[in-house]
Amino acid sequence: MSLDGLHHALAAVHSGLGDASAQLTSATRLLEQARRAMRDAQLAHSDSEPWLPKQLDAALDELDRQRGSIADAGDLLDAYQARL
Repeated sequence: MSLDGLHHALAAVHSGLGDASAQLTSATRLLEQARRAMRDAQLAHSDSEPWLPKQLDAALDELDRQRGSIADAGDLLDAYQARL
């Protein structure tokens, strides 16, 4: 593979990482909206502390972990491209 081809392939990977990051942001926003909707619905019918599924927090934590992995991969690609 030529150097230009390698740069093109790495740019495609960067683009994919950007798309994945955007999807994670969207998923996080949707889960946070779901959390607010569940909390607000429960508060409207009760004065007690609302119950939220543990899986919701676990999913948000996993999205944060994946966001970090994508950022790390982007940093590695940047470093590799700088060495080319």
